[in-house]
Amino acid sequence: MDFSSWLAFVAVALLVTFSPGPAVVMVISNAVSHGPGRAMIGSLGNALGLIAVAAAATAGLGVVLAASATAFLAVKLLGAAYLIHLGIRQWRSRAPSLGHAPAPGGHATMQAWRLFAHGVWVALTNPKTILFFSALFPQFVHTGQPVLPQLLVLIPTFAACALMSHAFYALLARGLRTQLTHASRIRLVNRIFGGTFVALGIGLLGLRSKTA
Repeated sequence: MDFSSWLAFVAVALLVTFSPGPAVVMVISNAVSHGPGRAMIGSLGNALGLIAVAAAATAGLGVVLAASATAFLAVKLLGAAYLIHLGIRQWRSRAPSLGHAPAPGGHATMQAWRLFAHGVWVALTNPKTILFFSALFPQFVHTGQPVLPQLLVLIPTFAACALMSHAFYALLARGLRTQLTHASRIRLVNRIFGGTFVALGIGLLGLRSKTA
C-alpha cells in the first residue's frame, strides 16, 4: 500500500485507540494499581487480542456477527459479563492493595500472566471491536493489489497505535498513583474504575447488530 494511505490509517487508528473504552480503562486501572510498567503487560495482552480479532474479522467473523443475531448476542453477553466481573472485583478490592506493587517472586509472575490474560480477554470479548475491524479495514485495502501483504501492515500498525495510547495513559495515571496515600482515596478510585467497568459492560448490552 502507498505511504499516504498508511498515514491516513495511522491517523484513524490513533483516534480510535486514544478514545476512552474498556482497554483504556483497563490500562489506567492497572497503572494505578500496579504501576505503569506492569500495566503495559496487560496492554501487550490486549494488543495480541486485537491482532487475533483483526485476523478473525478479516477472515469473515465480522460478517457472521453482523448476519447472525445469535452469534452476536453470544459474544455480546460474554463481553458484557467479563467487563461487569472486572468492575465488581475492582469495586470490592481492598483499599491498601491499590498503589502497592506486588512483591517479587512467584506471585509477581502469576500476576503478570493474569494482567496479560485480562488484556487479551478485553479485546476478544468486545463484538464492537470485531465489527469495527470489519468496517475499517476494507476502507484502506486496495482490492487491485494482494490483500494479505496489506493486512500484514495494517494489523500490526493498529496494535502498535494501541500500545502507544496505552503507554500515554499509563504514564498519565502515574501522577494519580503518587497521590493515593490515604485509604479513603484509594477506595474511591477503586470504586470509580469498578463502576466504569460495570457501566461499559451494561453499555455493551445495548449494542445492536445490523440484524437487530
